[in-house]
Amino acid sequence: MNQSSFPPVGAALQPWGEAEREAWRARQRVQRSYADEVLRRIDALRAHWSVASYGELVYPDARHPLVALRSASWRDELPVMLVTGGVHGYETSGVHGALQFAEQHAADVASRANLLVVPCVSPWGYERIQRWNAAALDPNRSFHAHSPAQESAALMALVAPLRERVLMHIDLHETTDSDEAEFRPALAARDGKPYEPGTIPDGFYLCADSAQPQPAFQQAIIAAVTRVTHIAPADPDGTIIGSPVVAHGVIEYDYGRLGLCAGITAAPYKTTTEVYPDSPRATSAQCNDAQVAAVVAAIDFALAHPAG
Repeated sequence: MNQSSFPPVGAALQPWGEAEREAWRARQRVQRSYADEVLRRIDALRAHWSVASYGELVYPDARHPLVALRSASWRDELPVMLVTGGVHGYETSGVHGALQFAEQHAADVASRANLLVVPCVSPWGYERIQRWNAAALDPNRSFHAHSPAQESAALMALVAPLRERVLMHIDLHETTDSDEAEFRPALAARDGKPYEPGTIPDGFYLCADSAQPQPAFQQAIIAAVTRVTHIAPADPDGTIIGSPVVAHGVIEYDYGRLGLCAGITAAPYKTTTEVYPDSPRATSAQCNDAQVAAVVAAIDFALAHPAG
Protein backbone atom coordinates (compact mmCIF):
# COMPACT_ATOMS: atom_id res chain seq x y z
CA MET A 1 0.00 0.00 0.00
CA ASN A 2 1.36 3.42 -0.91
CA GLN A 3 0.19 6.86 0.09
CA SER A 4 -2.41 7.12 -2.66
CA SER A 5 -4.05 3.84 -1.56
CA PHE A 6 -4.14 4.83 2.12
CA PRO A 7 -7.79 5.62 2.90
CA PRO A 8 -8.04 9.43 2.74
CA VAL A 9 -9.04 11.31 5.86
CA GLY A 10 -9.37 15.07 5.65
CA ALA A 11 -7.70 17.37 3.15
CA ALA A 12 -4.20 16.76 1.84
CA LEU A 13 -1.46 18.57 3.78
CA GLN A 14 -3.95 19.82 6.37
CA PRO A 15 -3.53 18.64 9.98
CA TRP A 16 -6.44 16.69 11.38
CA GLY A 17 -8.97 18.19 13.73
CA GLU A 18 -11.44 16.29 15.89
CA ALA A 19 -13.74 15.53 12.93
CA GLU A 20 -10.89 13.82 11.07
CA ARG A 21 -9.86 11.88 14.16
CA GLU A 22 -13.43 10.68 14.60
CA ALA A 23 -13.59 9.68 10.92
CA TRP A 24 -10.36 7.71 11.32
CA ARG A 25 -11.58 6.05 14.52
CA ALA A 26 -14.86 5.02 12.86
CA ARG A 27 -12.88 2.96 10.36
CA GLN A 28 -11.12 0.88 13.00
CA ARG A 29 -12.54 -2.60 13.59
CA VAL A 30 -11.94 -5.14 16.33
CA GLN A 31 -9.92 -7.99 14.81
CA ARG A 32 -8.85 -9.96 17.89
CA SER A 33 -9.68 -10.23 21.58
CA TYR A 34 -7.62 -8.70 24.37
CA ALA A 35 -9.71 -10.65 26.89
CA ASP A 36 -9.16 -14.02 25.21
CA GLU A 37 -5.58 -13.62 24.02
CA VAL A 38 -4.04 -11.54 26.82
CA LEU A 39 -6.16 -11.39 29.97
CA ARG A 40 -6.86 -15.13 29.92
CA ARG A 41 -3.13 -15.91 29.79
CA ILE A 42 -2.44 -13.43 32.57
CA ASP A 43 -5.16 -15.00 34.72
CA ALA A 44 -3.53 -18.41 34.27
CA LEU A 45 -0.32 -17.06 35.83
CA ARG A 46 -1.84 -16.22 39.23
CA ALA A 47 -0.18 -19.23 40.87
CA HIS A 48 3.27 -17.79 40.16
CA TRP A 49 2.70 -14.04 39.88
CA SER A 50 0.88 -11.25 41.66
CA VAL A 51 -1.63 -9.84 39.18
CA ALA A 52 -2.24 -6.12 39.66
CA SER A 53 -4.78 -3.81 38.07
CA TYR A 54 -3.39 -0.34 37.39
CA GLY A 55 -6.37 1.38 35.81
CA GLU A 56 -8.84 1.22 32.97
CA LEU A 57 -8.90 2.64 29.46
CA VAL A 58 -12.17 4.38 28.72
CA TYR A 59 -12.98 5.25 25.12
CA PRO A 60 -16.32 5.90 23.37
CA ASP A 61 -16.25 2.45 21.77
CA ALA A 62 -14.52 0.35 24.44
CA ARG A 63 -13.35 -0.07 28.01
CA HIS A 64 -10.30 -2.17 28.86
CA PRO A 65 -8.74 -3.10 32.21
CA LEU A 66 -5.00 -2.44 32.48
CA VAL A 67 -3.12 -5.29 34.11
CA ALA A 68 0.48 -5.89 35.23
CA LEU A 69 2.36 -8.87 36.61
CA ARG A 70 4.54 -8.46 39.70
CA SER A 71 6.87 -10.97 41.31
CA ALA A 72 4.87 -12.97 43.84
CA SER A 73 7.76 -12.86 46.30
CA TRP A 74 8.57 -9.14 45.96
CA ARG A 75 11.52 -8.15 48.16
CA ASP A 76 12.39 -4.49 48.63
CA GLU A 77 16.12 -5.17 48.81
CA LEU A 78 16.21 -6.63 45.26
CA PRO A 79 16.63 -4.60 42.06
CA VAL A 80 13.60 -4.08 39.84
CA MET A 81 13.42 -5.28 36.24
CA LEU A 82 10.69 -3.73 34.08
CA VAL A 83 9.39 -5.43 30.93
CA THR A 84 6.78 -3.71 28.77
CA GLY A 85 5.04 -4.89 25.61
CA GLY A 86 2.23 -3.76 23.36
CA VAL A 87 2.87 -0.04 23.70
CA HIS A 88 1.99 -0.18 20.03
CA GLY A 89 -0.94 -2.57 20.09
CA TYR A 90 -0.38 -3.97 16.61
CA GLU A 91 3.12 -5.23 17.45
CA THR A 92 2.09 -8.76 18.32
CA SER A 93 5.34 -10.32 19.48
CA GLY A 94 5.84 -7.52 21.99
CA VAL A 95 2.69 -8.67 23.77
CA HIS A 96 3.15 -12.40 23.35
CA GLY A 97 6.88 -12.27 23.96
CA ALA A 98 6.25 -10.58 27.32
CA LEU A 99 3.62 -13.19 28.19
CA GLN A 100 5.88 -16.04 27.11
CA PHE A 101 8.68 -14.67 29.28
CA ALA A 102 6.31 -14.49 32.25
CA GLU A 103 5.14 -18.05 31.65
CA GLN A 104 8.60 -19.54 31.25
CA HIS A 105 11.05 -17.56 33.35
CA ALA A 106 9.43 -16.25 36.55
CA ALA A 107 11.18 -18.87 38.69
CA ASP A 108 14.57 -18.24 37.06
CA VAL A 109 14.68 -14.67 38.34
CA ALA A 110 12.64 -14.89 41.55
CA SER A 111 15.57 -14.97 43.98
CA ARG A 112 17.65 -12.39 42.12
CA ALA A 113 15.32 -9.55 41.16
CA ASN A 114 11.82 -8.14 41.38
CA LEU A 115 9.96 -8.35 38.08
CA LEU A 116 7.28 -5.99 36.84
CA VAL A 117 5.86 -7.12 33.49
CA VAL A 118 3.22 -5.13 31.61
CA PRO A 119 2.38 -7.32 28.61
CA CYS A 120 -0.10 -5.08 26.80
CA VAL A 121 0.08 -1.35 27.41
CA SER A 122 -2.39 -0.54 24.60
CA PRO A 123 -5.36 -2.95 24.59
CA TRP A 124 -7.48 -0.80 22.25
CA GLY A 125 -4.68 -0.86 19.68
CA TYR A 126 -4.08 -4.57 20.25
CA GLU A 127 -7.66 -5.46 19.36
CA ARG A 128 -7.69 -3.26 16.25
CA ILE A 129 -4.11 -4.04 15.18
CA GLN A 130 -3.36 -0.33 15.37
CA ARG A 131 -0.29 1.74 16.22
CA TRP A 132 -2.28 4.62 17.69
CA ASN A 133 -4.83 4.76 20.48
CA ALA A 134 -8.48 5.72 19.99
CA ALA A 135 -7.58 9.43 20.00
CA ALA A 136 -5.19 8.91 17.05
CA LEU A 137 -2.22 9.45 19.38
CA ASP A 138 0.96 7.39 19.39
CA PRO A 139 1.43 6.16 22.97
CA ASN A 140 5.14 5.74 22.34
CA ARG A 141 5.53 9.44 21.70
CA SER A 142 3.42 10.37 24.73
CA PHE A 143 5.43 9.40 27.80
CA HIS A 144 5.82 12.86 29.28
CA ALA A 145 4.25 15.04 31.93
CA HIS A 146 0.52 15.68 31.47
CA SER A 147 0.35 13.02 28.76
CA PRO A 148 -2.85 13.14 26.70
CA ALA A 149 -2.58 9.37 26.04
CA GLN A 150 -4.43 7.33 28.67
CA GLU A 151 -2.17 4.34 28.11
CA SER A 152 1.02 6.33 28.67
CA ALA A 153 -0.28 8.23 31.69
CA ALA A 154 -1.48 5.03 33.38
CA LEU A 155 1.84 3.23 32.89
CA MET A 156 3.82 6.21 34.18
CA ALA A 157 1.63 6.32 37.29
CA LEU A 158 2.20 2.60 37.86
CA VAL A 159 5.96 2.90 37.56
CA ALA A 160 6.39 6.24 39.36
CA PRO A 161 6.94 4.78 42.88
CA LEU A 162 9.68 2.53 41.46
CA ARG A 163 11.25 5.02 39.08
CA GLU A 164 14.55 5.33 40.94
CA ARG A 165 14.74 1.63 41.80
CA VAL A 166 14.46 0.14 38.32
CA LEU A 167 17.78 -1.33 37.22
CA MET A 168 16.70 -2.40 33.74
CA HIS A 169 13.78 -1.59 31.44
CA ILE A 170 13.26 -3.41 28.16
CA ASP A 171 10.38 -2.35 25.90
CA LEU A 172 9.33 -4.91 23.28
CA HIS A 173 8.43 -3.69 19.79
CA GLU A 174 8.24 -4.71 16.13
CA THR A 175 8.99 -3.00 12.83
CA THR A 176 6.52 -4.30 10.24
CA ASP A 177 5.72 -3.88 6.58
CA SER A 178 2.56 -2.08 7.69
CA ASP A 179 4.75 0.67 9.15
CA GLU A 180 5.58 1.73 5.62
CA ALA A 181 2.29 0.68 4.03
CA GLU A 182 -0.11 2.23 6.52
CA PHE A 183 1.21 3.86 9.66
CA ARG A 184 3.79 6.27 8.26
CA PRO A 185 1.37 7.52 5.56
CA ALA A 186 -1.27 7.89 8.28
CA LEU A 187 1.13 9.90 10.44
CA ALA A 188 1.91 12.24 7.54
CA ALA A 189 -1.81 12.67 6.82
CA ARG A 190 -2.66 13.32 10.48
CA ASP A 191 0.04 15.97 10.82
CA GLY A 192 -0.61 17.60 7.43
CA LYS A 193 2.82 16.72 6.05
CA PRO A 194 3.96 15.08 2.83
CA TYR A 195 4.68 11.38 3.09
CA GLU A 196 8.34 10.50 2.58
CA PRO A 197 8.85 6.79 1.75
CA GLY A 198 11.33 4.86 3.86
CA THR A 199 12.65 1.32 4.18
CA ILE A 200 11.86 -1.61 6.46
CA PRO A 201 14.87 -3.50 7.88
CA ASP A 202 14.89 -7.28 7.56
CA GLY A 203 15.75 -8.58 11.02
CA PHE A 204 16.03 -7.80 14.70
CA TYR A 205 17.61 -4.58 15.98
CA LEU A 206 17.71 -2.43 19.11
CA CYS A 207 17.11 1.25 19.77
CA ALA A 208 19.32 2.45 22.62
CA ASP A 209 18.94 5.72 24.53
CA SER A 210 21.36 8.24 23.08
CA ALA A 211 21.69 9.85 26.52
CA GLN A 212 22.87 6.58 28.09
CA PRO A 213 23.54 4.04 25.33
CA GLN A 214 25.26 1.27 27.35
CA PRO A 215 26.88 -0.40 24.31
CA ALA A 216 28.03 -3.55 26.13
CA PHE A 217 24.48 -4.11 27.40
CA GLN A 218 23.04 -3.70 23.89
CA GLN A 219 25.57 -6.09 22.38
CA ALA A 220 24.86 -8.74 25.02
CA ILE A 221 21.24 -8.70 23.90
CA ILE A 222 22.18 -8.82 20.22
CA ALA A 223 24.44 -11.81 20.88
CA ALA A 224 21.62 -13.68 22.61
CA VAL A 225 19.07 -12.93 19.90
CA THR A 226 21.49 -14.01 17.17
CA ARG A 227 20.99 -17.56 18.39
CA VAL A 228 17.26 -17.24 17.70
CA THR A 229 16.87 -15.09 14.59
CA HIS A 230 18.87 -12.87 12.25
CA ILE A 231 20.02 -9.34 13.00
CA ALA A 232 19.05 -6.52 10.62
CA PRO A 233 21.88 -5.24 8.44
CA ALA A 234 22.38 -1.55 7.86
CA ASP A 235 21.03 0.05 4.70
CA PRO A 236 23.66 1.09 2.13
CA ASP A 237 23.86 4.54 3.75
CA GLY A 238 24.79 3.00 7.13
CA THR A 239 21.37 3.53 8.73
CA ILE A 240 18.41 1.53 9.96
CA ILE A 241 15.05 3.34 9.54
CA GLY A 242 17.04 6.47 8.84
CA SER A 243 19.14 6.42 12.03
CA PRO A 244 22.90 5.76 11.98
CA VAL A 245 23.93 2.25 13.02
CA VAL A 246 26.26 2.73 16.00
CA ALA A 247 27.06 -0.98 16.48
CA HIS A 248 25.93 -4.30 15.05
CA GLY A 249 22.12 -4.18 15.12
CA VAL A 250 21.93 -1.02 17.25
CA ILE A 251 20.69 2.50 16.58
CA GLU A 252 20.01 5.28 19.09
CA TYR A 253 17.04 7.53 19.86
CA ASP A 254 16.72 10.37 22.35
CA TYR A 255 14.19 8.69 24.65
CA GLY A 256 13.39 11.78 26.69
CA ARG A 257 12.89 14.18 23.81
CA LEU A 258 10.71 11.71 21.90
CA GLY A 259 8.61 10.65 24.90
CA LEU A 260 9.43 6.96 24.52
CA CYS A 261 8.25 4.29 26.92
CA ALA A 262 11.76 3.01 27.65
CA GLY A 263 12.64 6.42 29.09
CA ILE A 264 10.09 6.46 31.93
CA THR A 265 12.52 5.34 34.66
CA ALA A 266 15.99 6.26 35.85
CA ALA A 267 17.23 2.76 34.99
CA PRO A 268 20.87 2.67 33.91
CA TYR A 269 20.03 -0.13 31.48
CA LYS A 270 17.33 0.62 28.89
CA THR A 271 16.57 -0.65 25.44
CA THR A 272 13.81 -0.99 22.87
CA THR A 273 13.64 -4.19 20.83
CA GLU A 274 12.47 -4.34 17.23
CA VAL A 275 11.72 -7.63 15.49
CA TYR A 276 10.58 -8.05 11.89
CA PRO A 277 7.65 -10.49 11.76
CA ASP A 278 7.15 -10.09 8.00
CA SER A 279 10.56 -11.51 7.13
CA PRO A 280 10.55 -14.69 5.02
CA ARG A 281 13.39 -15.79 7.30
CA ALA A 282 11.42 -15.67 10.56
CA THR A 283 8.27 -17.24 11.97
CA SER A 284 5.89 -15.84 14.56
CA ALA A 285 7.32 -18.30 17.08
CA GLN A 286 10.84 -17.08 16.34
CA CYS A 287 9.75 -13.49 16.86
CA ASN A 288 8.30 -14.36 20.26
CA ASP A 289 11.41 -16.36 21.13
CA ALA A 290 13.62 -13.45 20.10
CA GLN A 291 11.75 -11.14 22.47
CA VAL A 292 12.15 -13.65 25.30
CA ALA A 293 15.85 -14.10 24.56
CA ALA A 294 16.29 -10.33 24.64
CA VAL A 295 14.55 -10.03 28.02
CA VAL A 296 16.57 -12.84 29.57
CA ALA A 297 19.86 -11.46 28.27
CA ALA A 298 19.00 -7.95 29.46
CA ILE A 299 18.21 -9.16 32.98
CA ASP A 300 21.31 -11.34 33.17
CA PHE A 301 23.58 -8.51 32.03
CA ALA A 302 22.05 -6.00 34.44
CA LEU A 303 22.41 -8.39 37.39
CA ALA A 304 26.02 -9.10 36.45
CA HIS A 305 26.79 -5.35 36.22
CA PRO A 306 24.54 -3.76 38.87
CA ALA A 307 26.47 -0.50 39.12
CA GLY A 308 25.44 0.42 35.60
